[in-house]
Amino acid sequence: MDFRCAACDGPGARWDAGRRTALCTRCEHPTRSGRDPVRLGDILTATGDALTFATRTAAAAPGSVACRECGSSAERHRTVHGRWILIEPGALAVTTVPVGHRWRIAGDGTAVHLRSAAPSDTCRVSHVDVCPARPAPAHSPALHAVWRRNARQGV
Repeated sequence: MDFRCAACDGPGARWDAGRRTALCTRCEHPTRSGRDPVRLGDILTATGDALTFATRTAAAAPGSVACRECGSSAERHRTVHGRWILIEPGALAVTTVPVGHRWRIAGDGTAVHLRSAAPSDTCRVSHVDVCPARPAPAHSPALHAVWRRNARQGV
């Protein structure tokens, strides 16, 4: 009886009782890649770990959240170093925000600390800098204005 190969669908396959399938001679003895065989238990463990990590990551995805200290809404973003930061909604002119307090949100949602920018650019600020549960920022009128707005909304 002439079988078709289960691996490549080629003609001339022979039934392999040990594998319980029909294979041609080329697929029956594949070339060795030089790697050790992988055990199914190892694959299942690694896959389970990856799915657990993906579930945790999806549960902590970026989005609008309330600050634990003041209750104001802010956007949660992951930084380039893998930490999470609350970013205040809305953009401010770069010239009004002091260096070291400027953030930009990349296309993939990552919060990037903005070192230099053109004077016409805009930036975002961390919610920590304008949280009304903390002392008012005295080093920037723009940050102080956002702090006052958040304080009024919390009242």
